[in-house]
Amino acid sequence: MASVLVLNGPNLNLLGMREPGVYGSETLEDVVTNLRKVMQELGGKLEHIQSNHEGVLIDAIHRAKGVHDGILINPGAFTHYSYAIRDAFASVALPTIEVHISNVHAREEFRHQSVIAPVVIGQVVGLGTDGYEWALRALVRKIEKK
Repeated sequence: MASVLVLNGPNLNLLGMREPGVYGSETLEDVVTNLRKVMQELGGKLEHIQSNHEGVLIDAIHRAKGVHDGILINPGAFTHYSYAIRDAFASVALPTIEVHISNVHAREEFRHQSVIAPVVIGQVVGLGTDGYEWALRALVRKIEKK
């Protein structure tokens, strides 16, 4: 049974209200409810944490070692500059997939670079909130192949 930690970074608590033309109308609660259903289908367990604070996310990544088999993260704006979150992932060495609701590569130039990408096993971008489900399914498959 796979155990996955799902992390959502800054401003993702505002999904459904924040720029619906970019991020859609689903709320973060909708996303997490769907992920819990998917994990139930897959026979695994899921823990979710959302924070607007970098240190809270780093602490959660550290605690995941030995507790969870993998991590799914939408780091929000931390994607582009948080070397501390990047180093936390490198330190725990858990399989991790980075998710972005919008296609960050088709947006403003500063969004094109992820400092997280070099230390994760993959990225899912531009598929809306469905990207969370596809990333979760891929992560669980990766974990089960170990």
